[in-house]
Amino acid sequence: MHIIMNEDVFLKNGFHISTDQSLLDFGMIFNYLDKESYWAQGIPVETLKKAIAGSLCFGVYYQNKQVGFARVITDKATFAYLCDVFVLADHRRLGLSKWLMQTIVKHPELQGLRRWSLATTDAQGLYSQFGFKQITRPERWMEIFTPYQSLKKEKEEK
Repeated sequence: MHIIMNEDVFLKNGFHISTDQSLLDFGMIFNYLDKESYWAQGIPVETLKKAIAGSLCFGVYYQNKQVGFARVITDKATFAYLCDVFVLADHRRLGLSKWLMQTIVKHPELQGLRRWSLATTDAQGLYSQFGFKQITRPERWMEIFTPYQSLKKEKEEK
Protein backbone atom coordinates (compact mmCIF):
# COMPACT_ATOMS: atom_id res chain seq x y z
CA MET A 1 0.00 0.00 0.00
CA HIS A 2 1.35 3.39 -0.95
CA ILE A 3 -0.82 5.85 0.96
CA ILE A 4 -0.93 6.17 4.72
CA MET A 5 -3.74 8.30 6.08
CA ASN A 6 -3.45 9.57 9.65
CA GLU A 7 -6.53 8.15 11.33
CA ASP A 8 -6.13 10.42 14.37
CA VAL A 9 -6.79 13.53 12.27
CA PHE A 10 -10.18 12.16 11.19
CA LEU A 11 -11.08 10.92 14.66
CA LYS A 12 -10.24 14.30 16.25
CA ASN A 13 -12.48 16.00 13.69
CA GLY A 14 -15.54 13.89 14.56
CA PHE A 15 -15.23 11.11 11.96
CA HIS A 16 -15.10 7.36 12.52
CA ILE A 17 -15.42 4.17 10.49
CA SER A 18 -17.28 1.11 11.75
CA THR A 19 -18.26 -2.33 10.50
CA ASP A 20 -21.16 -2.48 12.97
CA GLN A 21 -24.19 -3.05 10.73
CA SER A 22 -26.57 -1.81 13.42
CA LEU A 23 -25.15 1.70 12.87
CA LEU A 24 -25.86 1.75 9.12
CA ASP A 25 -28.38 4.30 7.85
CA PHE A 26 -30.17 2.07 5.36
CA GLY A 27 -32.33 4.91 4.01
CA MET A 28 -29.30 7.04 3.18
CA ILE A 29 -27.47 4.11 1.57
CA PHE A 30 -30.50 3.09 -0.47
CA ASN A 31 -31.18 6.66 -1.59
CA TYR A 32 -27.59 7.17 -2.73
CA LEU A 33 -27.33 3.87 -4.58
CA ASP A 34 -30.78 4.11 -6.18
CA LYS A 35 -30.75 7.82 -7.08
CA GLU A 36 -27.14 9.03 -7.26
CA SER A 37 -24.87 6.12 -8.16
CA TYR A 38 -24.28 5.13 -11.77
CA TRP A 39 -23.93 1.44 -10.90
CA ALA A 40 -26.97 0.57 -8.77
CA GLN A 41 -29.85 2.76 -9.96
CA GLY A 42 -33.10 0.88 -9.63
CA ILE A 43 -31.83 -1.52 -6.96
CA PRO A 44 -34.82 -3.03 -5.14
CA VAL A 45 -34.97 -2.39 -1.38
CA GLU A 46 -35.05 -6.11 -0.58
CA THR A 47 -32.03 -6.76 -2.81
CA LEU A 48 -30.00 -4.13 -0.97
CA LYS A 49 -31.09 -5.45 2.43
CA LYS A 50 -29.97 -8.95 1.43
CA ALA A 51 -26.70 -7.61 -0.04
CA ILE A 52 -25.84 -5.71 3.14
CA ALA A 53 -26.70 -8.69 5.35
CA GLY A 54 -24.32 -10.91 3.36
CA SER A 55 -21.41 -8.48 3.22
CA LEU A 56 -18.75 -6.97 5.42
CA CYS A 57 -19.92 -3.35 5.42
CA PHE A 58 -17.97 -0.23 6.32
CA GLY A 59 -19.80 2.92 7.38
CA VAL A 60 -18.12 6.32 7.52
CA TYR A 61 -19.65 8.60 10.15
CA TYR A 62 -19.36 12.28 10.97
CA GLN A 63 -20.61 13.15 14.44
CA ASN A 64 -22.44 9.79 14.39
CA LYS A 65 -24.29 10.54 11.13
CA GLN A 66 -23.42 8.28 8.22
CA VAL A 67 -21.64 10.05 5.34
CA GLY A 68 -20.01 7.15 3.47
CA PHE A 69 -20.26 3.45 2.78
CA ALA A 70 -18.53 0.45 1.22
CA ARG A 71 -19.31 -3.25 1.00
CA VAL A 72 -16.92 -6.16 0.71
CA ILE A 73 -18.28 -9.48 -0.49
CA THR A 74 -15.82 -12.07 0.72
CA ASP A 75 -15.13 -15.56 1.99
CA LYS A 76 -12.50 -13.94 4.30
CA ALA A 77 -9.94 -16.50 3.13
CA THR A 78 -9.21 -16.21 -0.59
CA PHE A 79 -11.31 -13.57 -2.35
CA ALA A 80 -12.94 -10.18 -1.83
CA TYR A 81 -15.08 -8.07 -4.15
CA LEU A 82 -15.23 -4.39 -3.20
CA CYS A 83 -18.39 -2.53 -4.21
CA ASP A 84 -20.86 0.26 -3.45
CA VAL A 85 -18.11 2.62 -2.31
CA PHE A 86 -19.19 6.23 -1.85
CA VAL A 87 -18.83 9.35 0.27
CA LEU A 88 -21.68 11.87 0.23
CA ALA A 89 -20.98 15.03 -1.78
CA ASP A 90 -20.82 17.36 1.26
CA HIS A 91 -17.94 15.31 2.71
CA ARG A 92 -15.80 14.75 -0.38
CA ARG A 93 -12.30 16.13 -0.88
CA LEU A 94 -11.40 15.57 2.78
CA GLY A 95 -9.51 12.31 2.22
CA LEU A 96 -12.34 10.15 3.56
CA SER A 97 -12.36 7.77 0.58
CA LYS A 98 -8.61 7.16 1.02
CA TRP A 99 -9.07 6.62 4.74
CA LEU A 100 -11.97 4.26 4.02
CA MET A 101 -9.87 2.29 1.52
CA GLN A 102 -6.96 2.12 3.96
CA THR A 103 -9.31 0.83 6.66
CA ILE A 104 -10.76 -1.81 4.34
CA VAL A 105 -7.48 -3.21 3.04
CA LYS A 106 -6.02 -3.29 6.59
CA HIS A 107 -9.10 -4.94 8.14
CA PRO A 108 -8.00 -8.03 10.13
CA GLU A 109 -10.59 -10.32 8.49
CA LEU A 110 -9.34 -9.38 5.02
CA GLN A 111 -5.65 -10.22 5.37
CA GLY A 112 -3.91 -12.85 3.25
CA LEU A 113 -6.51 -12.89 0.49
CA ARG A 114 -5.34 -14.26 -2.86
CA ARG A 115 -7.42 -11.85 -4.92
CA TRP A 116 -9.34 -8.60 -4.58
CA SER A 117 -11.64 -7.40 -7.33
CA LEU A 118 -13.72 -4.31 -8.08
CA ALA A 119 -15.32 -2.50 -11.00
CA THR A 120 -15.27 1.26 -11.56
CA THR A 121 -15.68 3.68 -14.42
CA ASP A 122 -14.15 6.74 -12.77
CA ALA A 123 -12.12 5.98 -9.63
CA GLN A 124 -9.09 4.08 -10.94
CA GLY A 125 -6.86 6.81 -9.47
CA LEU A 126 -8.15 6.15 -5.96
CA TYR A 127 -7.96 2.37 -6.12
CA SER A 128 -4.54 2.24 -7.79
CA GLN A 129 -3.12 3.98 -4.70
CA PHE A 130 -4.04 0.85 -2.77
CA GLY A 131 -2.53 -1.69 -5.16
CA PHE A 132 -5.44 -2.30 -7.53
CA LYS A 133 -4.49 -2.72 -11.18
CA GLN A 134 -6.32 -3.50 -14.40
CA ILE A 135 -7.06 -7.20 -14.77
CA THR A 136 -3.95 -8.75 -16.29
CA ARG A 137 -5.69 -11.57 -18.12
CA PRO A 138 -9.17 -10.29 -18.97
CA GLU A 139 -9.65 -13.20 -21.40
CA ARG A 140 -9.87 -15.49 -18.36
CA TRP A 141 -12.68 -13.53 -16.72
CA MET A 142 -16.33 -14.01 -17.57
CA GLU A 143 -19.52 -12.54 -16.20
CA ILE A 144 -23.28 -12.58 -16.29
CA PHE A 145 -24.41 -8.96 -16.01
CA THR A 146 -28.03 -7.98 -15.52
CA PRO A 147 -28.55 -4.31 -14.59
CA TYR A 148 -31.27 -3.60 -12.00
CA GLN A 149 -33.22 -1.58 -14.56
CA SER A 150 -33.45 -4.69 -16.79
CA LEU A 151 -34.68 -6.80 -13.88
CA LYS A 152 -37.27 -4.15 -12.98
CA LYS A 153 -38.54 -3.96 -16.57
CA GLU A 154 -38.69 -7.77 -16.80
CA LYS A 155 -40.78 -7.92 -13.60
CA GLU A 156 -43.18 -5.25 -14.84
CA GLU A 157 -43.76 -7.14 -18.10
CA LYS A 158 -44.90 -10.26 -16.25
